[in-house]
Amino acid sequence: MTAYNTAPGPDPDEQSRTRAGLLAGFGAYGIWGLLPLYFVVLEPATPLEIVALRVLFSLLFCLGLLALTRQLGTLGRALRTPRTLAALALAGLLIGINWFLYVVATTTGHTIEASLGYFINPIVAILLGVVVLRERMRRLQWAAVGVGFVAVVVMAVFYGSVPWLSLGLAFSFGLYGLVKNRVGASFPAVVTLTVETLALTPVAAVVVAALSADGSLTLGAEGPGHAALLLAAGVITAVPLILFGAAASRLPLSTVGMIQYLTPIMQFLLAVLVLGEQMPLVRWVSFCFVWLAVLLLVLDAVRTPRARRA
Repeated sequence: MTAYNTAPGPDPDEQSRTRAGLLAGFGAYGIWGLLPLYFVVLEPATPLEIVALRVLFSLLFCLGLLALTRQLGTLGRALRTPRTLAALALAGLLIGINWFLYVVATTTGHTIEASLGYFINPIVAILLGVVVLRERMRRLQWAAVGVGFVAVVVMAVFYGSVPWLSLGLAFSFGLYGLVKNRVGASFPAVVTLTVETLALTPVAAVVVAALSADGSLTLGAEGPGHAALLLAAGVITAVPLILFGAAASRLPLSTVGMIQYLTPIMQFLLAVLVLGEQMPLVRWVSFCFVWLAVLLLVLDAVRTPRARRA
């Protein structure tokens, strides 16, 4: 008698969603990982000009995208919801700070510190979850936080300076994620980004006006190529966010969490191999502690779903 295997095969639709999610995730984090090169070629624009124009051009790009996809009504609904509007205005302030610190880091020879900040960011997110959301930490998470703290202490004591840029990037983005978590998925990513940039627009407009008044605005003064690169800031800001949203809706959160380490890895390699930033022994020791903390978080992310299934 012939035995037939009646177990269902893999769902083609599910496989297609997973492939699309992985492509979107690697695309988003890959673009974020290459951003240091983009900011370096914007010289002689200052970090203030870059961030101000990034806000303004991101707003224009998002409004155009919302018009094309007929989501302007959704934007209006978000603007008429006071609680959501206040939360997204705060999120806009935090991401504005994060953008400014990141541009300062990558345009002043501190891309390694930027990568350190994004390696530390998951640890900061865990701490914020415990302090603000009253979440319970698992043993490997506690170990990762402890090892990450040791890394910062080693750099502060033996390298001679607290990595303020790294900590600023980690905490500003961690708090941004916390605020966005409280907002939830009530509105599409493009809508929330539009509201965030809209909240920053008055400040960005004042900065551009002040730079123009004292003759230090490089937009339009450094040739068409430079102007085109600055105009591209809106696309470069919005596209990876849209790809991230596509990945988050198609992949498990643990998978997205694994892919996120692609960005600081790429930043670190660019800083050392392309931009020629120095890595003294103490920095290597600090990064080894941080990478150990990351490894503990990855192990925790892998073990937890298996333990729940068991």
